[in-house]
Amino acid sequence: MDPFKRVFQLTIVYLQLVVLFPREVCDMRFIAFGDWGGLPDPPYVTIVQKATANEMGRVAQSTGTDFIINVGDNFYYRGVNDVNDFRFKETFENIFTAPSLTNIPWYILAGNHDHLGNVSAQVAYSVVSKRWNFPNLYYELDFKVPNISVSVTILMIDTVVICGNTYEANQPYGPENPQLAREQLQWIQEKLAHSRSDYLIVAGHYPVWSIGQHGPTPCLVAQLRPLLKQYNVTAYISGHDHSLQFIREGEGIAYIVSGSGSFVDSSTINKEKVPSDWLRFYNAEISALGGFVLIRITAEQMFASYRQPYGMVVFQTALPRRTF
Repeated sequence: MDPFKRVFQLTIVYLQLVVLFPREVCDMRFIAFGDWGGLPDPPYVTIVQKATANEMGRVAQSTGTDFIINVGDNFYYRGVNDVNDFRFKETFENIFTAPSLTNIPWYILAGNHDHLGNVSAQVAYSVVSKRWNFPNLYYELDFKVPNISVSVTILMIDTVVICGNTYEANQPYGPENPQLAREQLQWIQEKLAHSRSDYLIVAGHYPVWSIGQHGPTPCLVAQLRPLLKQYNVTAYISGHDHSLQFIREGEGIAYIVSGSGSFVDSSTINKEKVPSDWLRFYNAEISALGGFVLIRITAEQMFASYRQPYGMVVFQTALPRRTF
């Protein structure tokens, strides 16, 4: 069976995943970031990527981070050719080398640049690497946190299948296979409708809302946003724009943009397309050298802490547990 047509559900009974950095199990912590795909030519890595990787390693060790959520554009500029492509080593394995990052799972999505190459090779790399988990173009993660009886669901989706690729344009052209796009949207709706998790998160590459270079993705505003609102999703995490942003629709859905893994873009060209009272934080200073978001989930709240190299915590916020 074509692996792209299979739907995987990864059900994880949350134990103490990071045995190197034990702590009382009363919460869950993960890093969300994207657009970390380095360069296609030597040295295959950017200064921003190295600085971000170093800070991720430090934060993961000090906080006992349990896993990584990656939202795509893993290999610039045209993905990889096959499962033996040297870019897996030069842009990933040789960069994210801290023990705190090599001993925890990474959950992977594909971005628009990955789709220009062989995405099936990135899926197949899950067999090669013990930490690289990419079972399908879209899949479900379910976690149970013991001691506090908290459940967390993360839907990892492929927004390029839903909306199409950009091919150097600012916005995607439309799905290349409308049937596959419809199938994924139906899957998303069914998963959201049946979820009774205390925290419900959706992660994809393209942003729904963004004030950066690409701005809001009209395809997702029209097709995904209504589902996020209808089913009381806690947060939508994305990348694509190379900045850190926090946008929230009043007291509703939070939109976390974390796309500073390899490059930083200071553009705010689409600021007028997002209501001013929704934009709570934006940071894309070139001197910041990248960044990521540390998520901590407790019995009462989900905390988002925006981190940048050299120990900078530039923004923090909290989101409530879902109610039914």
